[in-house]
Parts: sequence; C-alpha cells; structure tokens
Amino acid sequence: MFPHNLTEGYRSFLSGRFPEERRRFKELATSQAPEVLVISCCDSRVAPEAVFDAGPGELFVIRNVANIVPVYETGGDYHGTSAAIEFAVVGLKVKHIVVLGHATCGGIKAYATKAEPLSKGNFIGKWTSLVAPAEAKAGDSSAPDYLTRLEHAMVSQSIENLLTFPFVKEAVETGELTLHGAHFGIANGVLLVRDPETGDFGPATDGTGRALRPSDTIACN
Repeated sequence: MFPHNLTEGYRSFLSGRFPEERRRFKELATSQAPEVLVISCCDSRVAPEAVFDAGPGELFVIRNVANIVPVYETGGDYHGTSAAIEFAVVGLKVKHIVVLGHATCGGIKAYATKAEPLSKGNFIGKWTSLVAPAEAKAGDSSAPDYLTRLEHAMVSQSIENLLTFPFVKEAVETGELTLHGAHFGIANGVLLVRDPETGDFGPATDGTGRALRPSDTIACN
C-alpha cells in the first residue's frame, strides 16, 4: 500500500492548494524560472520550502547529507550535486545560491565522532569525508559548541567549493550570481546568515536591518 500519510496529504492538496494555484501549476508545466538555488541537507526536519515559505517554482533545491558541495572535478562516474548545480547556474541562470546548514546535523556529527559505518558500503562515511577541509575552520574540537561551529564551517567550505566550478566563478565575477550561507536552528527556528566579509553568522535581518527572530508571543485562545 502507498503510505497513508502521503495519500491523505495528496487528498488535502487536491482540495486546497491545487485549485487555489491551478494557474500557477499550469504555467510551471511548461517552464520554470527560480531565482534562488538552495543547497540544503536532506534531513527531514529542514525543508527549505517550509523555512522560506516558498511556493511551487520559487526555489531550485539540492539536498544531500550535510549540505556538502564537492570541489569541481570531472573524474569519477556520477556527480548528482554537481549536475544539479550546473543546471541551476548554466541552464536556469539563478541569481543566488544559498548553502543552508542546520543545527544537530547528523552528517556533521557522523564525521566529527568518526561514527561506525551503517552498511558495508559506508556511503555516508565516504561522503562526509568531504567535511575534512572544514575541520580546521571549526577550531577546538573539545569545545562545547564544536559541532555548531563545524556546521557553520561546512557552509563556508561549501561556498568556497562552489567557486571551484568555472561557470559559478565566472557568474560571480560578472555580478550575475551571488553566493550566501545560512544556518537554521531546528528547535528555536532561528535563521543565521553568513557575513561574506568575516564569515561570521548572525541573525537574518529585514530590509531595515532589524533582526528577524521567532516571536515570543503566545497566541491567546
């Protein structure tokens, strides 16, 4: 049987969102023109469309373990993340790329704790070995906030790796593309944005420079 929760979700979609956005879906059937590529972790708790309240066609999303961008290389056999980056930048001409890390990332923790392989193939271990260059940026591994700093460092490392792609570097240099880093707190809903000059992470702000934070107000019944 197809998963019951998905069937019920689709039922809700047919009676709610689809009729409301039918024209939008009809337009998307023939083309897409998202301006933002989000490279996020595949963790089920961090859905970019939910975090950024985005509708169909607004975001082009790549998700993998620990939001890792590998360095540009043409060897090997399969390059899923690189292929999607190529399509977004060269094909769709996105204007922004956001690398979105998150709190309590299992992939980052697996690398930091040298976790035992989950299978003989050790696919996770091999993939998260790409975190290694970020390790030096995270500082003292015995510090209580080390995992958070390693999560931040991986976002920065992925941005650096993006610039090894010739077509990304060219688009950035011509001003057609801007790279961003961010980090989402699952438990508290706080979105931190990376300062491109310092590499530090601070609260996201609105157009007036006011920090955006989850409201402490509890709605009254």
